[in-house]
This record gives sequence, structure tokens and C-alpha cells, in this order.
Amino acid sequence: MFHTILTGIIIGLFISVPVGPIGILCIQRTVNRGRAHGIITGLGATTSDLIYAVLVGFSMSFVINFIETHQMTIQIVGSLIIFGFGLHIFRTNPVRQLSSVRKPSKGSYANDFFSAFGLCFSNPLIIFLLIGLFARFQFFTPTQTLFEHIVGLIAILVGAFAWWLLLTLIVGKLRNQFNVRGLWILNKITGAILMLLSIGGIVMALLGISL
Repeated sequence: MFHTILTGIIIGLFISVPVGPIGILCIQRTVNRGRAHGIITGLGATTSDLIYAVLVGFSMSFVINFIETHQMTIQIVGSLIIFGFGLHIFRTNPVRQLSSVRKPSKGSYANDFFSAFGLCFSNPLIIFLLIGLFARFQFFTPTQTLFEHIVGLIAILVGAFAWWLLLTLIVGKLRNQFNVRGLWILNKITGAILMLLSIGGIVMALLGISL
């Protein structure tokens, strides 16, 4: 159970930490309107990620026999998907995305939530990252119970939302000295970790070792 919770939190962090349009939007709202608006924005994004995680998790349960038969292949493919996302994140400069995200106007918390939810949900590429992470960590395996699946999904929610809480806390504290170069460095680190994780997954799969 502890492994499921820890893995879920790690997956939640990996799908939230890379700074893209939704991250820039969260930062802008935190700086311009206060931390509460940034947190609600992050909650909207987290809700979207959770829905995609549920869809991916329970869809994988319908192909259990295929997963069991081709476990090594799936782990390698999942690792390659993660490597591709890691490379993309590593090469992405979030500073350039500032102009692509509309500056937040005054609005309610509901507007913060649903606008962030819509922006995040309109990017179905997160599905492929989730598939890769689920395959890499063997998340939602046939040996797990429904209760363990639910706990795992809650852990993803906790991990993802924890990042938005941390991000808004940092931005809120340093709003006057905030430097977007830090986002660029963060993307470099996250991308490198994902690529190293994927390489490790491929090696382990070839050696017949499962995580």
C-alpha cells in the first residue's frame, strides 16, 4: 500500500511540475491577484489531470491479459514515451510561453477553476504521459484491488495539488523578486529526471527487472 501511495504521489508530481501554459497562468494569477487565485487555478488543473488518470487507469484494466503477456514491451514503450516528454520539457523555454497565455483579468474563483480546468483538459497529450508513467511504474496492476486503485488515484491528486500549493507559496513569497529564469531551470531538471527515469526503465525491462 505504501508503494502505491508513494508511486501515485510521484506520478502526480511528474504530470504537474513541468511548466507550460497552465503553470504560467497559475504564476500570473498568483502574482497579480494573490495566492488564493493561484491555488484555485492549480486545483482546476489537478481535477483535469485526475479525470485523465481515472480514464487511463481503468482503461488499462481492460487489457490486463495483453499487459501480462507483453510486460517487457509495454515497460520499454512506456519508458520511451517518458523519454520523449522529458526531452520536450528539457528543450521547452517557459519564458517564451508568457506571450501565449492571456494575462488574467479580474474574475471569481469559479472562473479561475473552470478556465484552468478547460485549458488543461484541452491538452489530451497528458494521456500519453500517464500511460508511460503507469507502464513504467506498473501502476494499476491486475494484482491490486479496487481499493488500492482508488488510493493510488487519491495519491496522484495529492502529489499534483501539492506542487501547486508549493509553487504558489514560492511565487507568493517572492512575487517582487520572482525570476522566470527559475522556471527554465526547473524544466531542465524535470526533463533530465524524466529522461534518466526512462533510460533506467528500459535497462530494467531488458534485464527482466520490474519496479
